[in-house]
Amino acid sequence: MAHINLLPWRAERRKQREREFYMQLAAAFVAALGVLLLWGFWMGQRIDNQNERNTYLQTEITDLDARIAKIKDLELVRAHLLARKQIIEQLQADRSQMVHLFDELVKTIPASARLSGLKQSGQDLSLDGVAQSNASVAEYMRNIEASQWMGHADLRKTENSHDASRMPYTFGLDVALSRPKADEPDGADGSAPTGPAAASSTSASPAPAASAPAAPAKTMTGTPASTAKPAAAAPANAGTKAANATATGGTKP
Repeated sequence: MAHINLLPWRAERRKQREREFYMQLAAAFVAALGVLLLWGFWMGQRIDNQNERNTYLQTEITDLDARIAKIKDLELVRAHLLARKQIIEQLQADRSQMVHLFDELVKTIPASARLSGLKQSGQDLSLDGVAQSNASVAEYMRNIEASQWMGHADLRKTENSHDASRMPYTFGLDVALSRPKADEPDGADGSAPTGPAAASSTSASPAPAASAPAAPAKTMTGTPASTAKPAAAAPANAGTKAANATATGGTKP
């Protein structure tokens, strides 16, 4: 005999499926909530790690800025020291220039001119003085340009004051200083001095005992020596310069 179920099994099955659906929905919600919490915790850890890295980088940047500032200060000190070193080297190289310069000033100035002032700025020399005529100024410029320690001379001014003095012309010269090619001390390389150095040493050395003592080669009054006699071993150009100095020194108004 067939069994017939007259109970409402379909409604019970529907309710069971609804319970299973709600249970699965609650499990999915809990799982999603757990995943969301884990993701938030992980992102928080990453943010904290990045903040720590940013703090470390900022600290290192601050230290590097301090080191860069110290390096800039050291570079400034180095530049100052190099500038002082260059100045000392320049002074060491030009320590004998002033002696030769005053010697050349005495040698080159003619008897008809006189210096009233001079000023040196680096390798430029400014000369002011008085002369008898423009020809005296021109002669002085030629003597300056022929000197080994003074180069090209530019005439800055020449004026006639029209007074009753012996030297009514006032002049101004701009001279570029120069240095001889062989600027070495006498006998530094074991050889005898030549050129102007030989002439200076010859004229400065005492004359033989048999001959009369020579007059001083130069004076510090601004006029060239007119009575200096070159020695027998002096070069020909030294004798010519002495003769010219004698000729110019003898003609005085």
